[in-house]
Amino acid sequence: MEHKLATAENEVLEELVKLVQSLGLRGENGGWKQFLDLHDNNSKSPNDTSKRSHEDLVAFVTTFKKKEDLQVLHSHANFLLIDNLKQESPDKDTPEQSLVRLTVEHPDYSLDYSFKPYSEDWFVSDVGMKMLDVMKSTEMIAVDCEMVLCEDGTEGLVRVGVVDRELKVILDKFVKPNKPVVDYRTEITGITAEDIENATLSLADIQETLQPFLSKGTILVGHSLNKDLEVLKIDHPRVIDTALVFKYSNVRKPRRVSLNNLCKSILGYEVRKEGVSHDCVNDATAAMKLALAVVEKRADTTIPPSIEMLEAEKSKLFVHKIPHNVPSEELEEVICQEFLSGEFTLDIKPAKTQRGCYCAFVVFNSSKEADEAFENVDVDKGQDSLGLPQKLIFFKLKSGSRVSIFVRKMFHDDSA
Repeated sequence: MEHKLATAENEVLEELVKLVQSLGLRGENGGWKQFLDLHDNNSKSPNDTSKRSHEDLVAFVTTFKKKEDLQVLHSHANFLLIDNLKQESPDKDTPEQSLVRLTVEHPDYSLDYSFKPYSEDWFVSDVGMKMLDVMKSTEMIAVDCEMVLCEDGTEGLVRVGVVDRELKVILDKFVKPNKPVVDYRTEITGITAEDIENATLSLADIQETLQPFLSKGTILVGHSLNKDLEVLKIDHPRVIDTALVFKYSNVRKPRRVSLNNLCKSILGYEVRKEGVSHDCVNDATAAMKLALAVVEKRADTTIPPSIEMLEAEKSKLFVHKIPHNVPSEELEEVICQEFLSGEFTLDIKPAKTQRGCYCAFVVFNSSKEADEAFENVDVDKGQDSLGLPQKLIFFKLKSGSRVSIFVRKMFHDDSA
């Protein structure tokens, strides 16, 4: 670790020392003050990290040898790297770095990538210790994993596929899970118990294989990459997640684009055909091709919704501002009466607060049925705040209370 810290910026080292102090961590020579007393042999030496030399800061941080402590230090340094990226101007970003920026600035990034990597079997990348150097790297590798369901309810890693920027396969291996498997999900993963019986590699072996790439600042690429990193138990800050980079145009509610739809829209082919199991190498290759389409061909990261998606959305009606005292059974009865239809599925979304209003999607078999149901509601048509067609329905509960709900279309009437 010493040579990594020797190249770290003072700003990073100062923040690490502050973190150590706040957490009460102790190195081989104790805490910060105890270290200074021994290091300087002078009780009046300044404790302020900004007044200490680079050599002093490195000397203190390198007194931490326990893996758990090092994981904490590396993880915080990686957080600082991402925080620094968000604060910097994007003007000097490489095309690769701009995709990293799109990933980490996505509203869902902080939730998706909030790992807790402080256990023995996690590998925490040390790139945050080399902030200036790693930002310049344009190297990329794409990763995808196949997972099975283990006896304790967790995901188990059973296969890893990795390709480089030239789409060369650099890793395609089965992995031996360290827990009993209860479901191989063969229809999805294509993996059977026989495939795993002959596997000799462990999770630690895969981490060791990837470590040299991560330590030099290589960017990891993948689709919903957080799920792969979680099962790989790897915390690495330089990532391009194509599920966060790309988005649909003209969609009222943000919705992630599937890997298959991205490939059809941008690459012109299906990576996952119906009824065919996944292949992690193919999926990793697809993710890399998508990143390269933006980096090298300047492909747009905003794509039009697919015909299938538009039809699925148009086949729904949105019922909202449903009072908390309306039982779901009575709501379903009212919908049947007002829509003059019994052919639908009710997808209820719970309220955010205990006594708040809830909402629901009414899903029909086609957009035509949804349109007919909306027109069957015999009240005047209005609009919501975004101009979408909406109707207000009043009805009486079995308890005697009189309540109202709003029913809204998912698209404008003149939408294509």
